Amino acid sequence: MSIHYEVISEDNIICIKDLVNDLMAYQKSKAYIHPEFFDNMCFETRMIPSIKSAKANYIVVAKDDNEIAGYAYSTISPKEIYSGGFATLQCDSFFDFNSIKNDDVGCLSQFFIKEEYRNKGIGTVLFNKSMDWLNSFESISDIFIFVSNGNDDALKFYLGKGFKISHQILDGFITVLRNT
Repeated sequence: MSIHYEVISEDNIICIKDLVNDLMAYQKSKAYIHPEFFDNMCFETRMIPSIKSAKANYIVVAKDDNEIAGYAYSTISPKEIYSGGFATLQCDSFFDFNSIKNDDVGCLSQFFIKEEYRNKGIGTVLFNKSMDWLNSFESISDIFIFVSNGNDDALKFYLGKGFKISHQILDGFITVLRNT
């Protein structure tokens, strides 16, 4: 195994389409609250709209030779983006807007590693690269991660990286984590 990391441009996101769809299937398989919510979530309904609505996007992939083993996708977006819903779901708000210091927020939006590559340190590298990018924006002080219900490994991973549980949305479908 020879892992290297590469930042991909928005023009090349098609290379992670299968992994994005694998992430949605994985989340559905773990979910115990509304797994059917994932039925309409895929590359076209999650990744494409997110790329288009963000002010800045960062996609880093882990490659084993030429095979993409995992990816992390982060965004800088206006906080208002999070006021009306999540993918194909509607909710009141993702967080208390009064608690956000600036107009924009950072988000580690998607994170997935193929099963055979997990627990090998790849996730930590992808996470650190994403956090370095998010923290490079002086105007960003609030960073969020949204973890689907049932994905206990991801929740534990992010808690171990210093994020704290803020609250839940959509009746527990999503746990909101925050850096502060």
